[in-house]
Amino acid sequence: MLEDIIKERKKKIDNLSAAGLNPYPEKVRRTHLIKEILDNFSGFSKSRKKIFICGRIFGIRDMGKIIFYDVADSSGRIQGVLKKDNLKKEFNLFRNNIDIGDFIEISGILFLTQKKEKSLEIKSFRPIVKSLRPLPSQWYGLEDVETRLRKRHLDILLNPEVREIFLKKNIFWQTFRDYLRKEGFLEVETPVLEATPGGAEAEPFITHHNALNRDFYLRISLEIALKKLLVAGYEKIFEIGRVFRNEGISPEHLQDYTQLELYWAYENEDTLMKFVEKIYKLVIKNTCGSLMTNYRGQKINWVKKWEKIDYREIFKKKTGLDLKKADREEFFKKAVEIGLEPDKNLGRGRLIDLLYKKLVRPTLIQPVFLVNQPADIEPLAKKSLKDPSLVYRFQIIACGTELGKGFSEANDPIDQRKRFEEQMKMRQAGDTEAQRLDEEFLEALEYGMPPAAGFGLSERLFAVLMDRPIRETTIFPLMRPQD
Repeated sequence: MLEDIIKERKKKIDNLSAAGLNPYPEKVRRTHLIKEILDNFSGFSKSRKKIFICGRIFGIRDMGKIIFYDVADSSGRIQGVLKKDNLKKEFNLFRNNIDIGDFIEISGILFLTQKKEKSLEIKSFRPIVKSLRPLPSQWYGLEDVETRLRKRHLDILLNPEVREIFLKKNIFWQTFRDYLRKEGFLEVETPVLEATPGGAEAEPFITHHNALNRDFYLRISLEIALKKLLVAGYEKIFEIGRVFRNEGISPEHLQDYTQLELYWAYENEDTLMKFVEKIYKLVIKNTCGSLMTNYRGQKINWVKKWEKIDYREIFKKKTGLDLKKADREEFFKKAVEIGLEPDKNLGRGRLIDLLYKKLVRPTLIQPVFLVNQPADIEPLAKKSLKDPSLVYRFQIIACGTELGKGFSEANDPIDQRKRFEEQMKMRQAGDTEAQRLDEEFLEALEYGMPPAAGFGLSERLFAVLMDRPIRETTIFPLMRPQD
C-alpha cells in the first residue's frame, strides 16, 4: 500500500538525520551537467579534476559490495558505482535508506566498465532530497491518458517522448518570436482583463475586481488592444499570450491557450499570405525537422506552394447551397438535414459557419489558403470593394481544421459600428457568442487607424504538427474534477 511506503520512507528520513545527514540541504555542490561529462568523457577522465553531479535516481542494482545507481539530470543519465571499500562507514546507511526517486549529490573518478559504459566511481555520496512517494512504475504504472494528464509532472519525468514534445513547443514559439523580431515587429503585452471582450466570437469567462468593485472579462482574443496600438502609431506589432474561451472541450479546443497575433500597418492580406506561408514553413522545419509531417495516418506536405481555394465555390460544391442566392432559412434547413441541432435564433453567418465546419473544412487535408469569405462570418475584416458581401480574409486550412486566420483590417469606424450593431442584435436574439459593441474601440477607430493586415494562430497548429489532441501538448491542461 502507498501509505505503508510513505510511512517507511519517513523512517528513512529519521535514519539519515540521526546519522548527521540533512535529507533536504539548502546548498548542493554541482560543477557540471551530466551531458557535459559524457560529451567530454576522455578529457574529464584525464584531467582528474574533481567534479560533482546532482540528479535523481532512476535505478538501483545492489550487488552486495557494490551498488549501481542510474542517476539523471535534465541533460542526461550516467551510472554511479558505489563500492563498499570507498565508503565503509556509510555504505550500509545508504543501501538501506536510499530509494529510486531520491536525489543525490555524488563525486568521484570517471571510468569505463568492461562493457564500455561511461561511469562514475563514487568517492563522496550525499542525499539531497528524500522522496516520500515512489515513482509510478514502482507501484501502479502511468499508462492511462487521464492519469498522465492529471499527474503531468510524473508523465514528463518518466516519458522522454512527452518531455521532447515540450522542448519542441519551445522551439515552435521561439521561432515565431525570433523571426518576427528580425522582421522589425515589436513584441508587446496587453491586458488579460477587459471591460468588453472582443476580437472573436466566443463566450468569455467573467471575474470580479475587488478594488474596482466591478466585473471584468478574461480576454478571448488579443485583437482589439493590438489594433489600438496601431492607432497609437506602432506599425509592426505582435503578441504571444494566453486567451480564454468558455466553450466546449474537444481534441482541438482548450479553454485557455496560447495565441499569437500580429498587425502590420500599410499592408494587406495578399502581402500577409506570402509572409505567413514563409514563416510557417520555417517554424515547421525547425520544430519537426522536416516539411513532411504525419497526421492521423496521412502525409502532410507543407513544402509546395499553398493553393488558394475560393470559399464560395467549395461551399457550394460541398453543401449544394449558393452563398449569394440562398437565404437564412435554406441554411437552417440544411443544418437540420445533416443532423446538426442549430439554435433557432442563430443568424445567417453563424449557420453558414456551422455548415462549413461540418461539410467543408474536414475535407481539406493538405495546406491551403481559403479566401473570399462572406461578410456575415467576419465582422472585423475589411469588405471587398468589388463585392461588399465578401471580406478580404484568408484562412490556413490543413488536416481538416483551421490553423491560422488573417485579413485586411476593417478601419472605417462608421461601417464597424454598423457591423457591431448587427452582432448585438444577434446577441439579443440569444446568440451568446456574437460580438459586443465596444465603444472604446470605436472611439479609437474614430481617431484613425492606418490600413493594416492582421493575422492570428493558436497552439492548435503545434498539436497538429505533433499529431496529438491539443490537451496532450499542454503541460498542465484543465481537467474535470475527480470524484
